[in-house]
Amino acid sequence: CFNTGSSWDKCDFESNLCKALPQFNLQPGWIRRNGQCGMGPPYSAHNGNESAYFLSLSSETQSSSASLRTNVFFPTDEEHVCQVFHNWVSQMGGTLMVGLQKHSEDIVRNIWQVSGELRNQWNVSTITINSTEKYEV
Repeated sequence: CFNTGSSWDKCDFESNLCKALPQFNLQPGWIRRNGQCGMGPPYSAHNGNESAYFLSLSSETQSSSASLRTNVFFPTDEEHVCQVFHNWVSQMGGTLMVGLQKHSEDIVRNIWQVSGELRNQWNVSTITINSTEKYEV
């Protein structure tokens, strides 16, 4: 969920890449797929549905890195932005990181990460963001 003030947007990738992600092609390495595609685990989405879609790194990019960048979010002002997401880290290892880039800064600050200790299962994570200026995740 993306709590942008009083409205909540749910992103499940069933029909597209959602409002939070740019609507052009995915950056290299990322694919939109479901558990029925024959690519290996996960064999279902976080809710156990084999036909439900999620984003995944293709097997060719497991030795390198690939990033996703959201559209621009407006300042959170007095309210925090809650981002809840489901994530999967495979037995192949790797690290999933979430970064925040404010528009006045050139750097992406790492605000959350998970690596090999939670393998081969869906996990739910929540990140709280507070920014007084426009930002991207």
